[in-house]
Amino acid sequence: MERRKFLGALSTASLGVALDGALAKFARAQNAAQSAVNSQASKIKMKTGEFPPNSAIVLVHGAWADGSCWRNVILPLEKRGVEVICAPIPLTSLTNDTTALSQALERTSGPVVLVGHAYSGAVIAAVKEERVKSLVYVAALAPDEGETVAKVFYRDPKPPESPKLAPDSHGFIWIPDGGFQQAVAHKASADQTSIAQAVQRPIAVPCIQEPAPTPTWKTKPSWFLIAEEDRMINPTTQHFMADRMHAKVHAHYVDHSPMYSEQRLVIDIILEAARQTLSS
Repeated sequence: MERRKFLGALSTASLGVALDGALAKFARAQNAAQSAVNSQASKIKMKTGEFPPNSAIVLVHGAWADGSCWRNVILPLEKRGVEVICAPIPLTSLTNDTTALSQALERTSGPVVLVGHAYSGAVIAAVKEERVKSLVYVAALAPDEGETVAKVFYRDPKPPESPKLAPDSHGFIWIPDGGFQQAVAHKASADQTSIAQAVQRPIAVPCIQEPAPTPTWKTKPSWFLIAEEDRMINPTTQHFMADRMHAKVHAHYVDHSPMYSEQRLVIDIILEAARQTLSS
């Protein structure tokens, strides 16, 4: 009798443990499912909230760089519900770079904000695409029709810290040692400038000698982040270009590459352009 009672009690206890385990497993599964639903709902809300469907921001690097120069701004922009693409350009001629950007735009299907840094300001204005709603210049060059990049780059005296630039025997221009630390991104961290120096891509002479076509900043809204502490492009030159193109100007005491050290500022200006033009 006592043995049967003991076995009965043991079976009941075992059943209780098994039941508790099953209930806990069910609760975990239910919580995981609810989390997945919430996450998906959040993504849908993000994608359909602030900007029209399939809206995109296309970031274009300048000379001596690649798309990784935008690493600090990509995720914050994506979290606002827009697609972000870093368009690779070959830096071989203004025509070739414009073609490469046009091909990158084929990866998008909705309204676009084009963002150009430095040299690529000439590139973003050379693309003819109706879906491009606005242009954002980040310490960028904006030649007018028939002008060359070199003409506007050398319009005003170069800052004393600017590195000496000359093509190599193959017709490519590199930033000399120390140039990133002294001028290209002098407010960035030592690690950032060391990496930028190591991964730099040269720019070919035809990029700066080819006359620009009619720029789209004549007909599309434009924003211009003027870098008042720029050691590559004279801030006076930037003010001249921004005034000529009737851009919405944001002048700040930042260096030539604020996407490294002042990414929040860059993000805010891009989002301002996106909010005002992607729905138009």
